[in-house]
Amino acid sequence: MAKLKSSNWLLGQVLIGIFLALPSLFILSDLLGPYSETWEHLRNTVLISYIANSTILLVGVGLGTIFIGVGTAWLVAMCEFPGRNFLSWGLLLPLAMPTYIIAYAYTDLLDVLGPIQTGLRMAFDWKVGEYVFPPIRSIGGAIFVMSFVLYPYVYLLARIAFLNQSGSLIETGRSLGLNSWQCFRKIALPIARPAIIAGLSLALMETLADFGTVEYFGIGVFTTGIFRTWYGLGDLQTASQLSAMLLLAVLALMMLERISREKLRFYNPTMNLRTSRHRLSKALGIFCCFLGLIPVCIGFLFPALRLLALSAKDGLSSINLDFLVLIWNTFSIAASASVLCLSLAVLLVYGKRLTSGKISAAALRLATSGYAVPGTVIAIGVLMVLSFIDHVTNVFVSGSILALLFAYTVRFIAISTQSIESGLEQIRPNIDESSQILGATSFRMIRSIHFPLIRGSMLTASLLVFVDVLKELPATLILRPFDFNTLAVKTYELAGDERLADASLPALTIVMAGIVPVILLTKNLSKTGQK
Repeated sequence: MAKLKSSNWLLGQVLIGIFLALPSLFILSDLLGPYSETWEHLRNTVLISYIANSTILLVGVGLGTIFIGVGTAWLVAMCEFPGRNFLSWGLLLPLAMPTYIIAYAYTDLLDVLGPIQTGLRMAFDWKVGEYVFPPIRSIGGAIFVMSFVLYPYVYLLARIAFLNQSGSLIETGRSLGLNSWQCFRKIALPIARPAIIAGLSLALMETLADFGTVEYFGIGVFTTGIFRTWYGLGDLQTASQLSAMLLLAVLALMMLERISREKLRFYNPTMNLRTSRHRLSKALGIFCCFLGLIPVCIGFLFPALRLLALSAKDGLSSINLDFLVLIWNTFSIAASASVLCLSLAVLLVYGKRLTSGKISAAALRLATSGYAVPGTVIAIGVLMVLSFIDHVTNVFVSGSILALLFAYTVRFIAISTQSIESGLEQIRPNIDESSQILGATSFRMIRSIHFPLIRGSMLTASLLVFVDVLKELPATLILRPFDFNTLAVKTYELAGDERLADASLPALTIVMAGIVPVILLTKNLSKTGQK
């Protein structure tokens, strides 16, 4: 009977894993199909620019996030100075700011008619064209925006790595005459390299997945090319083939990250011995505090204040029945996706706990592989899968809410599974064995024993998925049913029409909701930050 139950769980895992991997598999299969005239046209005109612009973005954002993330992580983890306690969690605040929203805010601030250039012209009696001002709507502007939004991925993991390093190593380096910079460069940085690479890979995958920023800045990359090919040219097959190329780039990035860390093994033999933070002089401490505040201000405070000012000035008039419907649409679809991801995550993770085999682990890995895939690619894959289902069953589902829920589940179920898995790992297996001896079924064990113990992990998973769905733009833009809008889509549409004042209120609503995961991360890191 136990084997039968385990086999049922395993079968369910495999079916869920295959179904959630179908969008990616359908897209990759199109690489083997025929190539249309549209593809030849794109290959001869814009494909090289897509590759070049994507590469420039990756290099620029990679350098920017490493410089900002590693530098701030070292300061907070290893130095004592005024404001360090605030910066330890304040440096995470840009995570609450979706990249496309900060792009809208800085365009309003830095454009020709924005307050900064207007103030410069008034102060120096300049006229438009008489001075040089770096254009924000450029690939350099995109690198600037993305670097200050995505650096927390590197900061978060690098800071943990620095905190967990053995204090004896740093103290030994200091006793040998190394100064702080030499200890950082020769000891701490090589040991933290796996964590830094992991954070960098997350930032680069978010860069490849971005749509709102590059579309608004008019930069031709794969995500914008996919959207224009599908919506502008009506060619789903060519859009799928572009998606396949982007998907291969993401998979290559993941593979390089794994290979780069494969042979790196750093162990801390004295985990209880951590280096004491180096107390800086008053003047140097104030300077370091100022340096740490720069990414917080650029990545969160300045754009948030600009959105708040625009909302207070013009956006409050947008609070009407249509806006309330917009909030209802957004929050209801986010809540539905959160519940769906949580339910499937429990089945997948609990099935792995029961079966604990290679097939079960592979099914879980297959089901969660979509988190690294850009939303634009997932949307195209979901369209292909559901169009096939429409054709076979004569039931129209590709233009319904189900399509959105499917895409969100593929994109974000990894968040739920990671949270649930970390919670279940804290429950000893002998509790399961004792329950089974007493005759408890698997579902009763989940309901009566595991759910109460992992309630916190389940709440965290639900909130994280909820907020990520609120911020998701490309998949929602492509798959939403007719006359169904969300806060993200409305913000994109208004900003595209240069109505940034009207876009400020839905954008600010998304930002306020995005603070939730930052608070969760802060609570989880509070104990680590005190060490």
